[in-house]
Amino acid sequence: MSSRFIPITYYICLVFIGSCDDKPLSVTRGSFESMGTMVIVQPASATHIVQEIFERVDSQMSEWKVNSPLSVLNAQAGKSPVACPPALCSAIALALSISKQTEGAFDPTWAALWDLWDFKNPRLPKVSEISSRLPLVNWKNVVLDGSSVFLAKKGMALGLGGIAKGIALNQARDALLSHEINDFMIVVGGQVLVHGDRRRIGIRKPDGLQNEYIGIVEIENKCISTSGDYEKYFEDKGIRYHHILDPSTGYPARGLRSVTVIANDAAVADALSTGLFVMGLSDAMRLVEHTFDVEALFIDSHNVVFASSGFQFCLENK
Repeated sequence: MSSRFIPITYYICLVFIGSCDDKPLSVTRGSFESMGTMVIVQPASATHIVQEIFERVDSQMSEWKVNSPLSVLNAQAGKSPVACPPALCSAIALALSISKQTEGAFDPTWAALWDLWDFKNPRLPKVSEISSRLPLVNWKNVVLDGSSVFLAKKGMALGLGGIAKGIALNQARDALLSHEINDFMIVVGGQVLVHGDRRRIGIRKPDGLQNEYIGIVEIENKCISTSGDYEKYFEDKGIRYHHILDPSTGYPARGLRSVTVIANDAAVADALSTGLFVMGLSDAMRLVEHTFDVEALFIDSHNVVFASSGFQFCLENK
């Protein structure tokens, strides 16, 4: 199925370029804010279904909402196990499985560091501050036993921001299909989930302008997710400090500018785009080439592009 080239707009990391739909996206889309970002839904008639799901997932899995089940769990770190809703237990189990798969490069216990890195009011943390928190960052200290979860050390915290959007996308996809809505697109932050018509997605050039992109990829019935060092960052003495932290050091991961993952499962794409970024090119490429139904594109610190064997895209010269 061919797809029309339609310059529309850009999102944090991905540029939606076009589809076989002759109607402009601005006419057919709906939108709302959730999980700290804008969610775009096409067709607009599906917006209320998607919004209800995002709000439900956020209410359970946000570490920022004081009374969320996740916040209750974090408050009991080092004290006692906490009974959690099935959806939260399932999300934690998936996060831990990806932690194992990436050998800790993706680690939901990174949240013990979250207040040291403020990208709205930038301040470089002291070495002593980070070193004092690092012992709290270890996914192996999360004990999941049936419907209860125990954080083994006082001061530990789980943050599911690296996977919750993908979980909400999966649930939204299933809900739309159950309502016999078979052609749709959902954009949230650096993720685009597509079902039905093939869409063309442009991968942004790091630090580029709105219409500058490295290449174009066509997807259908899949999710594409990008993590980049240009999303949230500040600079100190010429060094960029971004929001993708290496759990082993407590500092921003180095070596890559962005990672784009294509997968059938939106939560897997969401988490792996972060985990692969932290792993670095060599180890990340090796993991992707041995993982079923996952492809990835990497842009290194010199803006050189590397793609896994099954990642089909067209390079742009812009």
